[in-house]
Amino acid sequence: MSAALPADLKYTAEHEWLREGSPATVGITGNAAEALGDIVYLELPAVGTQVEAGSVIGEIESTKSVSDLFCPVSGTVVEINTAAVDDPSVINTDPYGDGWLFRVDVTGTGELLDAAAYAALG
Repeated sequence: MSAALPADLKYTAEHEWLREGSPATVGITGNAAEALGDIVYLELPAVGTQVEAGSVIGEIESTKSVSDLFCPVSGTVVEINTAAVDDPSVINTDPYGDGWLFRVDVTGTGELLDAAAYAALG
């Protein structure tokens, strides 16, 4: 894994990250963004959507492929990053900052990894 992983985040084996808080923020890892290449399209759940940990909640498309987005937590979507929907390339340039995807009022979590465990996945 090439990009430095923020230690304050939790990760999933499917390459999403979670910044815990109220609400929690979800994005994809720098490694996933790098593997995808130039991201050109983003489909996110609507505000108010009930999501379940581990479920497919959207889609991210690059010049190379289309990938499902998985939700690391259960809860209600309270905000989506409309700037990232309008300009998905921000995910490539700042996956842990301005490239966040959506925010959730969390009611439960799936299997989350710390940075070391995620990095160990290779």
